[in-house]
Amino acid sequence: MSDAAMNHDYPDARFEKVWAILQEVAEGQKETRLQMQETDRKMQETDRKMQETDRLIKETAKQMKVTDKKVGELSNRFGELAEHLVAPSIREKFSVLGFAFGEVSRDKEIVDAEGNSVAEVDILLENSDTVMVVEVKAKPKQKEVEEHVKRMEILRRRADARSDKRVFLGAIAGAIMTKEVRSHILKTGFYAIEQTGDTVKISVPEGFKPRRW
Repeated sequence: MSDAAMNHDYPDARFEKVWAILQEVAEGQKETRLQMQETDRKMQETDRKMQETDRLIKETAKQMKVTDKKVGELSNRFGELAEHLVAPSIREKFSVLGFAFGEVSRDKEIVDAEGNSVAEVDILLENSDTVMVVEVKAKPKQKEVEEHVKRMEILRRRADARSDKRVFLGAIAGAIMTKEVRSHILKTGFYAIEQTGDTVKISVPEGFKPRRW
């Protein structure tokens, strides 16, 4: 082949090569666009699922809030019921243990010298030398035993501020009481008061010594 023929064919060969490259690039861009569209579709689907999940979480939280409120109301009713079971016979039960309480109060709010509320007591039994502070729960928990300790400390400080020299003792009453909680109550130095039929009993195991505040 002559040099002239080679020079004549070269531009066409170069064009075909460039065209093939352009087609390959175009095909690659098309594939990239398809992939981007698919990615965008998946992202939109993910976003939709996340929105749905968020809605379900909010709905569940709302339902849980309603349930918690109902449980709280039910617990309060059980607490009130337990208190009604305890109060009528509580003075008599403690008299068997040698206490002669002349005054019994229910739902008593304790205030400081400025009239600010410092504690609330479910049942308060008093005489000239002893005060029995009774916390009533439907089903007492260990954390509520610790809360009663703090309540007793508050009452002791208030009594000291008023020059009240009486001894303060504590008790926890429950319609339902587990063995573990009863043990914790007694170890803490509180009397454990439990429902039995239509009345209550006070647990005083051998060797029990009530804590004095």
